[in-house]
Amino acid sequence: MGLVFSLLVFGLRAMETFVVFRSHPLKISTWDILIPAIIEDLHWILYFLGLLFIFHVILSLISISIARWFSLTGMILAVLIQASLILYFQKTLLPLGKDMFAYSMSDIRLILMTSGVLNFFTIAGAILLIAGLVFLFNKVRKKASFHLKTGLALSISTYWFLLVLYFLPNAEYDSANETKFNIELNKSKYLTEQTFDYLMYPSEYYFDFYLQPSGKGLFVQKEFTDPNYPFLHKAAYPDVLSPFFDSLDTAPDLVFILVESLGKAYSGKDANLGSFTPFLDSLEQHSLVWTNAISSTGRTFGLLPGVFAGLPFGERGFLELYENYPHHESLISILNQNGYESSFFIGSDLKFDHEDSFLEYSNLDFTIDSKNFGSTYEKMPANNGFSWGYGDKEIFSIGLDYFSELSEAPQLRIFQTITSHDPYLVPERESYLRKFDEHIKSYLQLSDQEITEYTQYRDIYMTVMYADDAIKDFITSYSQLPEFNNTIFIITGDHRLPEIPMASRLDRFHVPLMIYSPLIQRPTYFKGLSSHFEITPSLLSFLDAQVEIDLPEQNTWMGQVLDTAQVFQSNLVMPLMRNKNQLVDFLDGNYFLSDDQLFVITEGLNIDPVDDQLVKNKLVGEFEDFKNKNNYTIQTRKLLPPQF
Repeated sequence: MGLVFSLLVFGLRAMETFVVFRSHPLKISTWDILIPAIIEDLHWILYFLGLLFIFHVILSLISISIARWFSLTGMILAVLIQASLILYFQKTLLPLGKDMFAYSMSDIRLILMTSGVLNFFTIAGAILLIAGLVFLFNKVRKKASFHLKTGLALSISTYWFLLVLYFLPNAEYDSANETKFNIELNKSKYLTEQTFDYLMYPSEYYFDFYLQPSGKGLFVQKEFTDPNYPFLHKAAYPDVLSPFFDSLDTAPDLVFILVESLGKAYSGKDANLGSFTPFLDSLEQHSLVWTNAISSTGRTFGLLPGVFAGLPFGERGFLELYENYPHHESLISILNQNGYESSFFIGSDLKFDHEDSFLEYSNLDFTIDSKNFGSTYEKMPANNGFSWGYGDKEIFSIGLDYFSELSEAPQLRIFQTITSHDPYLVPERESYLRKFDEHIKSYLQLSDQEITEYTQYRDIYMTVMYADDAIKDFITSYSQLPEFNNTIFIITGDHRLPEIPMASRLDRFHVPLMIYSPLIQRPTYFKGLSSHFEITPSLLSFLDAQVEIDLPEQNTWMGQVLDTAQVFQSNLVMPLMRNKNQLVDFLDGNYFLSDDQLFVITEGLNIDPVDDQLVKNKLVGEFEDFKNKNNYTIQTRKLLPPQF
């Protein structure tokens, strides 16, 4: 049975290689991943069979039949899990890890339903596959019985092979190329290691941390004031935006447009995959644009805490602390205290990722989500009977309808889009099929071979183009409103989508970031590295300088201020959370630490491996210090004293 299992694992590897390379136009060949992939599979086979053998021997002392059926069940389950993980990876190009433990059963069910995975054909196929595997294992076992000498020879050969494998040097992985590295992984081995880590170390206890000013070269020198509140500090955040604006007479309206899955790779100037957002490209000419901007997390769960409050991550993202939030302030709450009215619009269920709890804690005045759309609005196309909700054009449309009901107070208006999300079903499909074909031929001017490659991701790119059109219609309509001339638009993506192969580990965080307004007098491109963490401190300092709003004396912002350098530089020190439960990335200046591998960052957020143990030790120490502060906050809920 073990030999059959081994052949099945190698067969699944062949299937994985075929479907992944067939589904995605990769810049690598099958030969590039062959040896590391085989070694990964061998590690998994020998580990799994060795563990199963221990239980088999124990059970065989009771009953050979029970032991045989136990092992058979274990092997079949392992094959089914490996096949499922391969299908998941083929679609997302990300191996499933301990981030799956961060979602509730209702969230998982919603994701599965909207993706169309749970249907009659997949369930029937799984049942047939199980029956076929039972037949195969039993048939081979009866036809290929080994004599004692053959069994001993195989066992001895295996032990010798284990010794050789143990002393072989580790395979050289291209750690900068995340897609290649992920393909090489055995997906069951990876999930097992991640699960073990999650179950054995459910939370890291803090040991000690040091309250110290931020390092040299940073824009903001933070004076940490209380060891009981390790993120609390005094700081003078400089106003870096006013030099690019006309002087303001009254408090401006702020409109945030947070675009689902909008990565820099396919939007804006110097997009390495070519831009699929022609309207945003034209808007850049009248905006302040940060070409090297990053999100704080690789998924949507970190969007609101990162953009509006610069908050630490907690264990599985700050939003997961919703049952007992540490006291904190946000851009929303501070502007509300200064006479602003706030509203939030989204086409999906606001309860997903507990965004509703965060907005409620921030004292947001008014929300619209999928429950509030009337019959005049049309839902996005359904997949397997389920839909995320209402498309981006509908979100902006309902927002415009509600604007007239708000008061004369200055407004903070937030829109979060949803269409460019798996399963990537665009409304007005026939129209966008024609737009996509015209775009790649005329706007991007691709060759015939490139057109074939891009067509593989046609459904994804069409949703990005739809989001761009939705923003165009919204801003065009908004420009007819009297408040337009005193409005500032902040547009960014929550993360880069993973289904299109990423250039590097940092690419998943690389997002567009622009500020557009009729009040801007000097549109400019900036190359200094900035993040979502810098948005709130920069806007508050700008408003304080322009219209003298009241700001708290101390705060907990993790960010600095937006870097307005026009040459590439990196003055940030910050952690990045890849997925829920995956806090493995940290950057300091031009260096990036990811999965314990050190890289140097260059313009365009390209990264190259570098071997510098002193620098690596420095980043590891800073990262551990942050983790300790973060874990202390989780356990004590001490972030901001209640009086602030």
